[in-house]
Amino acid sequence: MKIGIVCYPTFGGSGVLATELGIALSDKGYEVHFITYKQPARLNQSFNPNIYFHEVKVPAYPLFDFPPYETALASTMVNVIVNQKLDLLHLHYAIPHASAAYFARQILKKTGKDIPFITTLHGTDITLVGKDVTYAPVVTFSINESDAITAVSDNLKEETLRHFKIEKDIHVIPNFVDIKRFFQADKEHFKQMLAPDGERILVHVSNFRAVKRVGDVVKIFEQVRKEIPAKLLMIGDGPDRLNVEEMARSMDIYNDIRFLGKQEQISEILSIADLFLLPSETESFGLSALEAMACNVPVISTNTGGLPEINVEGVSGYLSNVGDIDAMAQHAIYMLSDNDRLQQFKKGAIEQAQKFEKQRIIPMYEELYKEVIAAYKSNSVAAI
Repeated sequence: MKIGIVCYPTFGGSGVLATELGIALSDKGYEVHFITYKQPARLNQSFNPNIYFHEVKVPAYPLFDFPPYETALASTMVNVIVNQKLDLLHLHYAIPHASAAYFARQILKKTGKDIPFITTLHGTDITLVGKDVTYAPVVTFSINESDAITAVSDNLKEETLRHFKIEKDIHVIPNFVDIKRFFQADKEHFKQMLAPDGERILVHVSNFRAVKRVGDVVKIFEQVRKEIPAKLLMIGDGPDRLNVEEMARSMDIYNDIRFLGKQEQISEILSIADLFLLPSETESFGLSALEAMACNVPVISTNTGGLPEINVEGVSGYLSNVGDIDAMAQHAIYMLSDNDRLQQFKKGAIEQAQKFEKQRIIPMYEELYKEVIAAYKSNSVAAI
């Protein structure tokens, strides 16, 4: 089977999931073609002969204030589908990938060619951007034109059905983690460098957007630090980073925080962590939290979106209301103040992560691919 994967190539959850899925499928012998404007962040870790990358190039003309990426994407899709003889397109993040795929499909039909496409909804494409009246009609139409729809959590499925008039079933296929890549490695020398006096290490990973409430991470850490010697590692980058750095300076805790920027070897950093903080306004799933759990790191998170589906209260960590910094800080102090208690939470975290191991999840996508292709072929024959 030849599969085209269309995604954003960033460190965000949708791009990470799409890339990890493509890698996992290629390892099983499928031919995978990534179609996007830049090589996905996690695709350059090793060479795989079953993986191909097709760059979407958007010419810059003085006429355009905003280059028409969707048009360039649709044209690239057509080119790859025809020349590589793809069997299926899998689109990650509805905007603008689903509408571009519909556009490509209309072009292909004029030449007597066509393939089915699946749209996977990841979160803000539905809960934030998609609900904007500017995009909602196109998002609704293109999702309904998909041959199959998936969502990464039950919560996201419910949100989609609540806000959009979806005319077909939405399959819930959760995000997954590769526990052979995400595990607690022996990085004691690294930990000694960052916490030479045995301080607890807290970690946050995100794209530093407002929805991640990165300022809450620093405020939680400030309270924890008053009770327990600790360090905070902030991984990622984005629009709120400078403000949060300035906040840390004004609170006189900056020297105990390391802003590491974007990192590819996340598992090595998580291997030295004692606690993961994710106080987001909303999370459709919380892939970064799952990867932390796989590295034996319990999670303090909000109880929003799909987070309660992966972070189990009192087992893999704790959940609190959005903005309840005091509760999150107290839960963190409770976990970090006793070694035996912390070890029990670490055990609970890895056991919870194993429920989402990729070998359990990838077959769900494979089965859906086969069903969609079979139905498409059957409809094509009926049309003839």
